[in-house]
Amino acid sequence: MDNLDELIRNHAIANRLKFGAASEKAVYGQVLAGVPEARKNVKEVSDMVAKIVAEVNVMDEAALKSLGTEEKKVHEERIGDIVLRDVPKPLVMRFAPNPNGPATLGSARGMVVNSFLAKKYGGKFMLRFDDTDPKTKRPMMSAYTQYLDDCKWLSASPDEVYYASDRIEKYYEYAEQLINLGGAYVCFCPKEDFKKSRDAATACPDRDRSPAENLRLWKDMLAGKYKDGEAVLRIKTEISHKNPAMRDWVAFRVIDSDHPRLGKKYVVWPMLDFESAIEDRLLGTTLIIRGIDLADSEGRQRYVYDYLKWEYPKTLHWGRVRLEEFGKFSTSLIKKAIAEGLYTGWDDPRLPTLMALRRRGIQPETIRKTMVGLGLGENDVALSMETIYAENRKILDPKASRYFFVEDPVKLSIKGAPETHVKNPLHPSYKERGAREYTLTPDSSGNITVYISKKDSEELSDGETIRFMNLFNVGIKKDALGVSAEYVPGKILDVKKVQWVSEPLEAELVTPEGTVKGLCEKACSSVNIGEVIQFERVGFARLDSKSEGKMVFYFGHR
Repeated sequence: MDNLDELIRNHAIANRLKFGAASEKAVYGQVLAGVPEARKNVKEVSDMVAKIVAEVNVMDEAALKSLGTEEKKVHEERIGDIVLRDVPKPLVMRFAPNPNGPATLGSARGMVVNSFLAKKYGGKFMLRFDDTDPKTKRPMMSAYTQYLDDCKWLSASPDEVYYASDRIEKYYEYAEQLINLGGAYVCFCPKEDFKKSRDAATACPDRDRSPAENLRLWKDMLAGKYKDGEAVLRIKTEISHKNPAMRDWVAFRVIDSDHPRLGKKYVVWPMLDFESAIEDRLLGTTLIIRGIDLADSEGRQRYVYDYLKWEYPKTLHWGRVRLEEFGKFSTSLIKKAIAEGLYTGWDDPRLPTLMALRRRGIQPETIRKTMVGLGLGENDVALSMETIYAENRKILDPKASRYFFVEDPVKLSIKGAPETHVKNPLHPSYKERGAREYTLTPDSSGNITVYISKKDSEELSDGETIRFMNLFNVGIKKDALGVSAEYVPGKILDVKKVQWVSEPLEAELVTPEGTVKGLCEKACSSVNIGEVIQFERVGFARLDSKSEGKMVFYFGHR
């Protein structure tokens, strides 16, 4: 916080140099992502950002460029490294998603950081699917495979993979041990009644039943004698614990729903706190990183470990990551929205899923660097997509080939132009990579035909001279019949430059705001599916599909 003025100014300068004008929202997001403690003074920081952005936006561009060298330093400070103290020996870490939908950017943090630390310190990284809720967070079969694919894509492939639903019988064994130890009991209290007793720190009528009687009732639960909600198995804790969430928590409940992997083999299912506690013991987990909002889970699980005389793994907590552009979202809400037709699927470009970002051309290195850069701080972090785009731009800019794309195209005939050969480099900084070459030949009427965007066409003025990018100059004539152009010899460079295509291919650009129809230049036919290119003056885009005469790209960012 001591150098906040300087940090804001560096981000504002970098933002203006990239986009022509610094955005308060983008700068504010980058500042909060890099300095989470700034969230404690939101109004003060917001005012500082507004003031500094206004100053930067009126500064001379030459002066800005001399100051802009700080941008790299600012970014490198965010990426950094993660250092652990007192690393357990052996180091065994895990990422444990619920596969009720594919991975999101939030999931990527768990994948990347656990894998990163395990590799750094010579440990083991395991992926465990916490898939023991067949109803509320019902697993989605395709999500299992997608998680593994995403791990591989992020260079975070696990050393071992486990499915919690494979070990239901094991959980039953430990539940029986706890019952015999007097550490668990079957409870028939309606949920509302138990809540009243819990909040009043008083025991429910079932709490003092003998272990033998609880074991008999537990067997009845397993035999399917009770319906959903009629009976649960509770872990006996301190009924007067200062935190009501710790008081006699539910370890198992009856769920009469089929499971995608197991069908109706079981009717009694463990709650996540119990399942995870047992799994971490079975897998030999020695270091757990979990959200600070899940600190109560650790408190509940320690009762199980104490009863069974186990040592609890070392635990670190990190703050939540809030994606500024997406607000509040959850896998369950996304699934519901897809079912209602609000999104086309899990890879809809409007979603923060890894499937969607991958389809838009976000690079795995970008996500890895961003997630490692968030570190292990306990403060919540506001992450802006602009931060991700800035990192992705650095990775893509040197390797993405350049092409032209015109949106909502308008046909334009150019009178008097000679046959012209055009050679546009695939990349202006690496001309050895080759070029897009075209020969524009006049037709029988002496005209050359090109296409420009409707927006550019509407902004042209009668009598204006413009330059088609990397081609030649033309004079514009606008009248009631439309727009026409006439070749102007010589090189007049200080004029408006307009993008064009000739002999084009039909193209669609799928963006978070909708699909843009247009034309791309013929050389795009050599682009491979999955390749990311840059449409000049538009942004980076990934080729998603192509057929004869038509190409579909997914927009990444500018």
